[in-house]
Amino acid sequence: MNRIENKFKQLKQQNKKALIAFITAGYPDLATSAKLVLGLEKSGVDIIELGVPFSDPLADGPMIQDASKVALQRGVNLKKILALVKNLRRKTDIPICLMTYYNPVFSFKEERFIRQAVDCGVDGVIIPDLPYEEGLRFNRLANQRGLINICFIAPTSSAERIKAIARVARGFIYYVSLAGVTGSRKSLSPDLKTKLAVIKRSVHIPVCVGFGISDARQVRQVQAIADGAIVGSAIIAKIKSNLGRPQLISKVNTFIRSLNV
Repeated sequence: MNRIENKFKQLKQQNKKALIAFITAGYPDLATSAKLVLGLEKSGVDIIELGVPFSDPLADGPMIQDASKVALQRGVNLKKILALVKNLRRKTDIPICLMTYYNPVFSFKEERFIRQAVDCGVDGVIIPDLPYEEGLRFNRLANQRGLINICFIAPTSSAERIKAIARVARGFIYYVSLAGVTGSRKSLSPDLKTKLAVIKRSVHIPVCVGFGISDARQVRQVQAIADGAIVGSAIIAKIKSNLGRPQLISKVNTFIRSLNV
């Protein structure tokens, strides 16, 4: 069983919901990213999303765009991120997903990317600009190697599309809580509960909510109606506010623990 599937099985047995954390790999540098992953795990994160920096991150807001720009300027690329995951696997068994756009995968070549990702210890991949219709071949190749391709459902997804995605989805569904890009929001979408109820009638794997979740109150609100909450921009903001300080890791860890209260 894939680490992601196993984690959700464990959480269900414990009557708990997932906390999924996103960080940009290589921001502020790869060595710090490795320390962050280990710290996030100790602070209560269940699944890690490692963002692959890309020059045109269409789904990301200013905070993550800036982090990606810094990582790219420092020469961070997919090959180095895979090496990072391989090194992390000597110290942790936490489920790790790569959040990437399709261009880096295309340039790397699909089959080569899938093979090396699995060999390095990657459990899943999240590709926001690869619609499920266009990703059927990638999905098939990933399934053959045991790599989970996480599917998205958006607020604008029709009932028919939700059912179609549900037929191919594995691991968990990434529900985009609002139209737009990533970034902290003061409040969640007012129709979130209704939308999730519709999705859960067709989807029989965990559904996790991302985009806009930034504090403990919102995490609790999401976990009350979904199977997990995904926090990204708020973590990047905490990293940014502590750049160059020796307490960067501890500050991020303290923030993560505050989300779990």
